[in-house]
Amino acid sequence: MRSTTAYIALFALAALVFAPPAFERLSARTGANVNLNSFVAHAQERRNRDDEDNWPERDTFDQNYQLAPGALVKVSGINGAVTVETSNTQTAEVHIIRSARTRSDLERHRVLVEQTASGLYIHGESDHNSDDWHDGGNVRQRVTLKLPRQIELQASGINGRTLVGEVDGPVRLSGINGKVDVAQARGYSDISGINGTLTITIAQLGERGLRVSGINGGVELRFADALNADLHVNGINGSVYTDLPNVVVQGRVNRSNFNAQIGTGGAPINVSGINGHVRLAPRS
Repeated sequence: MRSTTAYIALFALAALVFAPPAFERLSARTGANVNLNSFVAHAQERRNRDDEDNWPERDTFDQNYQLAPGALVKVSGINGAVTVETSNTQTAEVHIIRSARTRSDLERHRVLVEQTASGLYIHGESDHNSDDWHDGGNVRQRVTLKLPRQIELQASGINGRTLVGEVDGPVRLSGINGKVDVAQARGYSDISGINGTLTITIAQLGERGLRVSGINGGVELRFADALNADLHVNGINGSVYTDLPNVVVQGRVNRSNFNAQIGTGGAPINVSGINGHVRLAPRS
């Protein structure tokens, strides 16, 4: 599974390195923007999901855990989609479906769930006896978590779309091969190495702000409240659009750097290495 994660990260990095440069522009207009890479990723994800639904061998895991406010929930090494739903509760519900073509395949690549002193750790099992990392593709894993809002969430090495509900804490995501959608994050968030589109709503920016990097697809940052921040964008293959009020461009816009002050300025929003457009908008 560790090799699978490395492959995903290398794929996303290669796509960004070889993407042709383009001028960054600031525009208040809106409109539909077609991203071919995102379309291809979505089509592949749909094919994988259809194949998984046809696999005859399955097993399930359902278990509840109690979490303290502010607990750390980590998810890693999952060969399939991850969905995180949140509500005002202190109970974490973990639902896992694994599917495979044969029963012998299903005996491998399990998903382990560990309750730790700091929170909860859900991760794919590494198969040290396998000589070929492709064997991991013989088992698909679908993880659905129903969690308290007051947590810190970390997810990495996910080979599938990742959907996250409203989290009253920081969100850190990396190495994801699929669409990423975060309904809400609060505090410092760091998202990197995504092979697909990214949409995230920021409820509040802390002093450390927000960092987004290495995204092979369009990025939409939505903000819940009036925002004071300093925006720094560099190395993107696309344009910068904003529907936020009180945005003042600073310095000269060129193909490698774009800087702007939002409101009175403040916490940093750093965006870099994006193969697609970047849009800043209020929460709808």
